[in-house]
Amino acid sequence: MSGDHDRCGGHGLFVPAVLLAGLLVSGLAQAQAGALQPGGAGAPQESGAVPAPAPALVPPKLLEFVQALYPAQAERERLEARVPLRLKIDASGTVTEAEVLEPAGHGFDEAAREAALRFRFEPAKRNGIAMPSLILYTYEFRLPQQETPPPAEAAEPVVPPSNPPGPEAANEEPIEVTVEGESEAERRRQSAEAVQVIETENIQREAADMGTALARTESVAVRREGGLGSRTRFSLAGLSDEQIRFFVDGIPLELAGFGPNISNVPVNLVQRIDLYQGVVPIRFGADALGGAVQLVTDQEVRGTSADASYEFGSFDTHRLTAGVRHFQESTGLFARANGFFDYARNDYPMEVLVADELGRPKPTRVYRFHDGYRAAGGGVEAGFMDRPWARRLLLRAFLGTYDKEIQHNPAMTVPYGGVDSGDLSGGATLRFEQLFSQVFSVDAVAGYTWRQTTFLDLDQCAYNWFGRCVRELPQQGEIQPRAVERYVDQHTGFARLNLGWNVSESQTLRFSLAPTFVTRSGEDKRLRARQQVDPLDSERNLFSLVSGLEYELDALDERLENIVFVKDYLQLARAEKLLPSGVFQPLEQNTHEVGVGDGVRFRLSQRLYAKASYEWATRLLRPDELFGDGMLINDNLDLKPETSHNVNLGLTFDTEQMPAGAFRASVNGFGRLANQLIILTGKESFFTYQNVYAARALGVAGSAGWTSPGQYLALDGNVTWQDFRNISSEGDFGSFEGRRIPNRPYLLANGSARFQLAGLVSPQDELSLTWHSRYIHEFFRSWEGAGTRDSKMVISSQLLHSLALSYVTRAAPTTLSWTVDVQNLTDAPSFDFYGVRRPGRSIFAKLTVAL
Repeated sequence: MSGDHDRCGGHGLFVPAVLLAGLLVSGLAQAQAGALQPGGAGAPQESGAVPAPAPALVPPKLLEFVQALYPAQAERERLEARVPLRLKIDASGTVTEAEVLEPAGHGFDEAAREAALRFRFEPAKRNGIAMPSLILYTYEFRLPQQETPPPAEAAEPVVPPSNPPGPEAANEEPIEVTVEGESEAERRRQSAEAVQVIETENIQREAADMGTALARTESVAVRREGGLGSRTRFSLAGLSDEQIRFFVDGIPLELAGFGPNISNVPVNLVQRIDLYQGVVPIRFGADALGGAVQLVTDQEVRGTSADASYEFGSFDTHRLTAGVRHFQESTGLFARANGFFDYARNDYPMEVLVADELGRPKPTRVYRFHDGYRAAGGGVEAGFMDRPWARRLLLRAFLGTYDKEIQHNPAMTVPYGGVDSGDLSGGATLRFEQLFSQVFSVDAVAGYTWRQTTFLDLDQCAYNWFGRCVRELPQQGEIQPRAVERYVDQHTGFARLNLGWNVSESQTLRFSLAPTFVTRSGEDKRLRARQQVDPLDSERNLFSLVSGLEYELDALDERLENIVFVKDYLQLARAEKLLPSGVFQPLEQNTHEVGVGDGVRFRLSQRLYAKASYEWATRLLRPDELFGDGMLINDNLDLKPETSHNVNLGLTFDTEQMPAGAFRASVNGFGRLANQLIILTGKESFFTYQNVYAARALGVAGSAGWTSPGQYLALDGNVTWQDFRNISSEGDFGSFEGRRIPNRPYLLANGSARFQLAGLVSPQDELSLTWHSRYIHEFFRSWEGAGTRDSKMVISSQLLHSLALSYVTRAAPTTLSWTVDVQNLTDAPSFDFYGVRRPGRSIFAKLTVAL
């Protein structure tokens, strides 16, 4: 395979001199390859797209024609009609949608649509590969010539002569064909980027939340402290938490109005999830160490539509999402609104140690009593699409809030009954996209977000595990021996500028610039009430600038794709530190780093391709790490950025439908060599973020799947093994050199089976039964080199199952689906963090409507 990746050591980098010089002199252009195909459905491509020359297209051919019943009343009244339809055909030749473009009435529309949904086609092809397509098809109803016609004569369609077999057309006008080509998801999968793509169409019907859906993917681990709304640890190929960046349509998650926790983003508001493993494209303007997660919302803009979903179930859980959009073709005016509401008591049973009448701790089954979660949010977007002066000019405003009760301390040894946290955020973004002369592209977004976090610890009771106040405390405050009423305000201004230049049909240059400015202040009302100096009163400012240059080359008749890039990181921090004398001392820290990367994809055949990628990655510091949180976490302006050498190697095989079905398989190996990793360390009554160790992560992940002919059965499975070890020989963890880092699973596996039947009651209904299983091998909660084996605390192996039954029915223009989902089917003990119990068996129902 050609295209060796660059080698990096320290801050040095090696890139071919001519290529690097060309990049620096050009100073141009970020644009994603590919654009809307001529005459396509009109959905906008992901930001920065630049059109590529269209390859040879072969339209679909009608293989199986279905006669429509002539409407009885229309026949009696001697009526004839022509019904123009837009048919959506998938890559297997099945008609998935049939839209009546000009209603004829008298029952003709329904008859034509029902018949067309049962047509079978030879699918459209692009370079020999089956692709989805749209066709305009006119179904003509003509009365028979007999004086006494039969009661229900079949209609004959208008079919082009080039589309045999099929009945002879009464009128040989050709149908118009629009080949959609590769979907955006498929194009991402087959690009040189180190990305996995999850499409959420089936997930949206289930009651699984975003965290559960992501945890089913290879190389991913999602661990939680409890039920809905609880703190989540997300890891990707070994690295986790702040080392992974999250985005919604290219905007950082924490600035998009959904809160900072990706697991709680409603699945029904997301169309696709892109997982970038260790190598992050420059268009995100991100300083990620271990990768990025991109949530892509609905990109379809044509027409008018509305949708809603409602889920309810165990532990008094309720989740509601709704959205509506409208596009006016004549003016290009576009408007969209969506919102969500979540509520859960999280009062599931768990087992804890409770003292008996003699004071002896015994395992006891209790119910969580102070773990409620409430969240709500919404956004409104308006502007213009597909105008000569802008492909997209949209203004979005949003507001979001959540409240979370805190049940216990991190080790689940002390219960709380009055500790609460919350978040309120609002803001706006303005996005502009334009393509000039099919060569230059601009994608720019700017925005502002205000966010206030709240932490309240004002109760004066000590609670037991049964939710009863067992004694009155001498002062307010369950966690610390003082009352806490803290509010922290954060103002963030940000911008992302991506420019692109198609140098030729096979070469593209891209440039990105992403400044972010954060200012933070706050108030501890109880400290001020006691007339004490409030450390939150000081100003804290953080400016970050991430820029990048990228060059993409397509060669060997598109068999080879190579993307090489260089990034620059700049961060300026200014803060005031409260000294013991009660005086604020100004402090500052400036950071500058450089990174480089390369991604190669080589197509061995149409369905078999290999990938290799590398990045010398840097993660800049977050506000909490530098400035602290004003109460339990102290500031540390001596922190250094985290850095890592990230390498990925992969091989993917994916077939189209064959007589034996469709097969897919992939295997990916990864390596991470990270330095200056940051952890939260404790000392007496406070915590501080510190650079403590270097680590090495090696792993391999594989997946395989099969879909039967007719798509009746789909089987999928994946397994991930990762070895994450401390390689520091000195410092706080020097004595654990070579040991596996604790409290992290190292062997994960997932399996699923989906059985589906279509056309049970109507041509477009669907009944499916989906089974999911997840295995987590046992792992240590503390360093494996500390203590004797019998004294080690171990999270035992876990095997969890879920089962979902779904029914979908479509009657234009409405799609209705309902699901019953049983999670943790066997009620197996489930643990993630330090032995904290997860919910057991639970049952949910979900209803989804789309118009």
